[in-house]
Amino acid sequence: MTQFGNVTADQLLAGSSVLSRPAEEFENDASVEVMWAMKAMEHAEVYFNILCSVDPKLLRLTPHDDHIYKTFREAFPNLKVDKINEDELKSEEGKQKWRPFCEQFKGSVEDYSFGTLLRGDCEGDYSEENSILTTRIQFYAIELARNREGLNDGIRSKYKPKRTNDKS
Repeated sequence: MTQFGNVTADQLLAGSSVLSRPAEEFENDASVEVMWAMKAMEHAEVYFNILCSVDPKLLRLTPHDDHIYKTFREAFPNLKVDKINEDELKSEEGKQKWRPFCEQFKGSVEDYSFGTLLRGDCEGDYSEENSILTTRIQFYAIELARNREGLNDGIRSKYKPKRTNDKS
């Protein structure tokens, strides 16, 4: 059984239904924050293992990849996606630029606003120093650009997929 801190995978699955409820119900509930963090880390691990195993140019992250990438590059034609500056991404100016981009995917991209971990530097693995919490649509936009523009190509030669601790 996979263990996340003091929570088992079964408990995580049981708690996942809680995550679909309106955020206003929770008022900074620490256990919900822990579940969100675990879910984000699990997503990051799965995605990175895929990057380590498959040519990134062949990856399809969503049924909407072409539209997300095209819209992203229209909105952010000069954004360098190899190394993301978290301060620029999350500054007031950055939020004002990203908000309209993100909101146009509301209703068409599932979980578009979920908290998701993004590697700051595309040449590195996920780590405390190299992980940025973004929305799922920002993750898709940046990772699709990295994949299509060849910036994730070196991952397979630099890293190998990691075994998960799941023994079930």
